[in-house]
Amino acid sequence: MRKRPIGVFDSGIGGLTVFKALSRRMPEEDLIYFGDTAHVPYGSKSKETVTRYSLEVAGFLASLRIKALVVACNTSSALALDEVARRLKMPVLGVIKPGAQAAAAATRNGQVGIIGTEATIASGAYTAALRARLPRVRVRAVACPLFVPLVEAGWWGHRATVLVARHYLAGLQRAGIDTLILGCTHYPLLKGVIRRVVGPRVRLIDSAEQTAIETEKLLLRLGLRRGAGRGKRRFFVSDAPRRFLKLARRLLGVRVARVERHAFE
Repeated sequence: MRKRPIGVFDSGIGGLTVFKALSRRMPEEDLIYFGDTAHVPYGSKSKETVTRYSLEVAGFLASLRIKALVVACNTSSALALDEVARRLKMPVLGVIKPGAQAAAAATRNGQVGIIGTEATIASGAYTAALRARLPRVRVRAVACPLFVPLVEAGWWGHRATVLVARHYLAGLQRAGIDTLILGCTHYPLLKGVIRRVVGPRVRLIDSAEQTAIETEKLLLRLGLRRGAGRGKRRFFVSDAPRRFLKLARRLLGVRVARVERHAFE
């Protein structure tokens, strides 16, 4: 079991931020990434649809004999995590609880902002996770539906992205938050733009690193941590592998040799 890979999935390229954090923290582990690019974005879809897509991807990764699954998608973590864990019967981790834990530790004035997809914000998952740790925390949550398509288009520093960010984040500035959860794994790619808008005093919480830490802790606790060697990396998408390959190389900063396509019926 220790030699089996870890599965990671997201609706598109955003989960590569988590994949990269896992690679840095556990370089000897084999990792398989799946980007459901045929269905991106998940954030504007219903709970039933997100759950169906998530189960399809999770089932495919399980067929590759993974030992654990990291749901590197905030929308899936908010809406489908429990069902995925019930079906797979293996360790399954999401990104919301690690992100909330990091934000609770970071805030100084107890005022935390959350940005995410429409579905993630509507679920209230981050607010509930924060209040479980800081009952008196004051939360301001804002849906930013245009951020994912802007990231998927590669417009990470485009002038249009700056204008959209100013529109979405103006209320958070006025609310006096000192900590901002980037509640979608696509959003860390917009850190430069977001920081420019909210200012340097607001701490940005990227759940990727915290999720990697929690994944390693879980594998160690279950005796599943691989101890030696250099891990292999595989990449799958449900559509447009060439486009994914181009963006993945830019994001990971290393040459991704191959992206395989697996389409669902």
